Amino acid sequence: MSQYQPPARATLRKDGFTFKQFFVAHDRCAMKVGTDGVLLGAWAPVAGARRILDIGCGSGLIALMLAQRTPQQVTLDAVELDSEAAAQAQENVQASPWGARITVHQADILNWSSRCEKRYSLIVSNPPFFVPGMASSSVARDTARSTATLDHAALLQCAAQLIEEEGLFCVVLPVESGEALVQLARADGWHLRLRYDVAPYAQRPPNRLVLGFSPAAGELIQERLAIRNEDKSYSADWLSLVTDFYLFR
Repeated sequence: MSQYQPPARATLRKDGFTFKQFFVAHDRCAMKVGTDGVLLGAWAPVAGARRILDIGCGSGLIALMLAQRTPQQVTLDAVELDSEAAAQAQENVQASPWGARITVHQADILNWSSRCEKRYSLIVSNPPFFVPGMASSSVARDTARSTATLDHAALLQCAAQLIEEEGLFCVVLPVESGEALVQLARADGWHLRLRYDVAPYAQRPPNRLVLGFSPAAGELIQERLAIRNEDKSYSADWLSLVTDFYLFR
């Protein structure tokens, strides 16, 4: 068996990222294609899902990944506040094989959720995770990453309005923010059902949590993933997770 190779450098372009079955342009989005989005899109449990919602979809990356992983009868809604990002997500969706299944909504999820009459079996979000004042070099990126636009209490409230009784609400966050969200969610009546501790390297502590909450109580399934081995090569677990998406040399 030939050795598995990491994504070719040619798959990453300044204006976007080429996956096996679709291209994601992200030059008009504050948040670019990155490991967190790929992680959530590849990991989120889709078995049995009928309707899927992506909150804060950005370029549309996660919605596109979930569309690739689900049958034709599954429909997806993707909500994005920023008008430029929403427009680019719409273009990415229409250029993909799943344009008929994904609907992009340029809207504030707080208002949109109060009007939405659908209920979703899977809700995903790569949400804001730092408080205002932790500025970077980009105003747009700060806005996209800051909880000033959507704090985690409000995010949980929106998900609670839209989730099916046996549904799952899945997020990816830095460890500290993720642990805080677990406590907040439990106080609101959510049950933590899935926890994925993600480390950048084997033998190092995790720096990301992928979490799955449900209104329904049940067993907690907990796993750990290291993205790279200590020699900086990709781990077998990571390669297995992303093999349907990344192009290889």
